[in-house]
Amino acid sequence: MSSEHRIIASFSVPPEHSDRRLDQAAAELMPEHSRSRLQGWIRSGALTVNGKACKPRDKVMLGDKLELDAEPEAQVSWQAESISLDIVHEDEHLLVINKPAGLVVHPAAGHADGTLVNALLNHAPEVENLPRAGIVHRLDKDTSGIMVVARSLIAHTSLVDQLQTRTMGREYEAIVVGTLTGGATVDAPIGRHPRERKKMAVVPTGKPAVTHYRLIERFAAHTHIRCKLESGRTHQIRVHMAHVKHPLVGDPQYGGRLRLPKGTTDELRDALAGFQRQALHARQLTLEHPGTGEVMTWEVPLPEDMEALLAALRKHVRDLENHDF
Repeated sequence: MSSEHRIIASFSVPPEHSDRRLDQAAAELMPEHSRSRLQGWIRSGALTVNGKACKPRDKVMLGDKLELDAEPEAQVSWQAESISLDIVHEDEHLLVINKPAGLVVHPAAGHADGTLVNALLNHAPEVENLPRAGIVHRLDKDTSGIMVVARSLIAHTSLVDQLQTRTMGREYEAIVVGTLTGGATVDAPIGRHPRERKKMAVVPTGKPAVTHYRLIERFAAHTHIRCKLESGRTHQIRVHMAHVKHPLVGDPQYGGRLRLPKGTTDELRDALAGFQRQALHARQLTLEHPGTGEVMTWEVPLPEDMEALLAALRKHVRDLENHDF
């Protein structure tokens, strides 16, 4: 492999890292790499101290020379596919995309190809050297909206850290069953459903999960809301809103049977019955750019299917005002 594709770095141990474990000092000096990756390089001899191979727990002293000469490992074995992407922002570190409903993020059983990862490998082949091909957070297959993907190790480390420290801001819009009277916070732990393993649920042994929601628009028997997450649990908004008895319209797992309000017109019934996915859209993303440190925000509009559903709900309200059902 040519030298420009190798990962090469050299450091002298400064006073504040003297007498520390090699893997700890290396993690401080090269924060763009994960601890496990650095430990692997130490064990393989790619990361040396004064020209000699060491163990991760060996101590380093002031002035010791750390040298890294490593080959980037292909982290994924999936195939690149020519799948169009709706790109919102792109630079050497980041790819921000607007994911359509129906696109699976990650290859898995039943979805070996035709996924976002396959599209990324085609558009930005360098992501094959990153864990999970640069994917740091997911959207469910049938959730639309904004996602960020790492294109560099620096970005991957930074984005994972921002997600873990909850400094990355994510806002969603949803259409729920029932009329809410005001915004609120759902603070309820989420874990695997005790009986249905493919579902999540509010369970006492679950991980902490907090969802804040506020009203955008109220209809006769539905509400358009905006949600902000403090945590990123699987299916969090879907589970939390179902937990407070306001499931998302169209949610096949948590929505229950279709409920039609009194005075439902044929038009609204068709719109509700025809909405075959959870009415959830990742609207806005705010993060600190891994390269510049600048705080950046992107927003993507609601997709056509949710706009059409909102239009049908608004028309139903007008119909009710004009007729006495």
